Amino acid sequence: MISERLKSALEKEVEAEKLETKKTESEDIIPVKKVILTTEEELEGYYIIKGILRKKLQGSRIFQRDTQTYFGVLLDDNNRKPLCRLWLNGGKKYLSLFDKDKNEVKYEIKNLDEIYNFSEQLLETVEVYEKEY
Repeated sequence: MISERLKSALEKEVEAEKLETKKTESEDIIPVKKVILTTEEELEGYYIIKGILRKKLQGSRIFQRDTQTYFGVLLDDNNRKPLCRLWLNGGKKYLSLFDKDKNEVKYEIKNLDEIYNFSEQLLETVEVYEKEY
């Protein structure tokens, strides 16, 4: 009797291993897409920046592009003409501006209203791009 029970238990273990192997072989690897979610705060920041930039640009030339790490504002929808970046999804909030050599400089901001303090730098970035073309 004991011998039969051991055989039965071993057979069940072998069957379970076979089923597990079949499951592993048949499972397809599905790549997981990371979803980019544009927040209300990012949109509000974009509209503030767009309002500032409209002093020198038509609104139709100012574009937004959200990524997983930052929210970008571009001139003419061209990623080679970044106007600024908003970093709002972390613990601290930042506004990145670009100098004449396109070096990115990050400034910590406490709230979106502080973007207005950088109006001159934003408009200077526009001037740099306008002189290039």
